[in-house]
Amino acid sequence: MTVYVISYDLNRPGQDYTDLHAEIKSFGSWWHCLDSTWMVSTQMAAIDIANKLLAKMDRNDKLLVTPVASG
Repeated sequence: MTVYVISYDLNRPGQDYTDLHAEIKSFGSWWHCLDSTWMVSTQMAAIDIANKLLAKMDRNDKLLVTPVASG
């Protein structure tokens, strides 16, 4: 399992986070540690996480998915 930090900026005012949050929660064990930052423990690759989340985001939004620990 790898622990990833997922952080994002949703740039459109009033954007609905529901689908994005549900997608993040589906990856595995998670902790919503800051407003736009999560930590997730999963067997998925970073690129797969990013692709799934980008499908829930607007083109002008920003996304960071980076590993912080593996085991």
